Amino acid sequence: MMGAAASSAVSEIEKAPWWVVCLCAGWCGVCREYRDGFEALARRRPEMRWHWLDVEEREDLVEDMDVETFPTLLIGRGSQAFFLGPLLPQHAVLERLLDSYVDGAPAAAQLPSEATPLFLRIAKALT
Repeated sequence: MMGAAASSAVSEIEKAPWWVVCLCAGWCGVCREYRDGFEALARRRPEMRWHWLDVEEREDLVEDMDVETFPTLLIGRGSQAFFLGPLLPQHAVLERLLDSYVDGAPAAAQLPSEATPLFLRIAKALT
């Protein structure tokens, strides 16, 4: 049986909005091409929080994480990251991934250790 604190934590996560953060760089041509579709998804899914984060302009948030492949997506909710990694620059891939998490899929099996701390820093800074 779940304790009251655990039950409360689950309900808080369930009430929290999903965050979708694209970690990009201003010099990246793939990022520039990807951005319009990313913003179109944001308009279609206003229940989620969407952020375009230039890793060179916001080094304070990214800290020592080395983003090597663009686009790199960070997806989180409440106090938990669910996904952090490069994603094919195809918007349908992102939409299917989001749908899987909204439908209850667990966080990515190979979630990097820095994913949740990064998500929490970004969420705190952009809230």
